[in-house]
Amino acid sequence: MAEYISWSPIRRLMKHNGAIIVARDAVNELVDWMSASAVTITKSALVLTKHGKRKKITRNDILLAIKYF
Repeated sequence: MAEYISWSPIRRLMKHNGAIIVARDAVNELVDWMSASAVTITKSALVLTKHGKRKKITRNDILLAIKYF
């Protein structure tokens, strides 16, 4: 899977939440999980969008997809 989520902002977020020392492979694993989750949620939101006979994925489509994720 291509890398669309940058490593540095995720590492910064982890540091901001108290993780002083984090292994690179731990951050990579989190990035991979986030990417896979984003793909799954987007596909679910697209199904909801098509069901509503629309072309644009809306915030509500994403929220519903997250709710049932």
